[in-house]
Amino acid sequence: MELNHFAKILVIMGIVLVGIGGLFYLMGSFGHHSWLGRLPGDIYIQRKNFVFYFPLVTSLIISILLSVVINIIFRR
Repeated sequence: MELNHFAKILVIMGIVLVGIGGLFYLMGSFGHHSWLGRLPGDIYIQRKNFVFYFPLVTSLIISILLSVVINIIFRR
């Protein structure tokens, strides 16, 4: 029974990831006008031969949203 429960969780997580991937794909098609990845607090350093980008605030927002969605889905 535990294996069936684990399989169900994996399938649900896969569907959620496909949905999120589709959302990112659609947002990427809007070009540089997308807010995702360009929020205040995202770290972007550009030098002569070096570019460093770390979307800190974007990562936090995505993490919070996913935590809320997962808690709503698996709440009993």
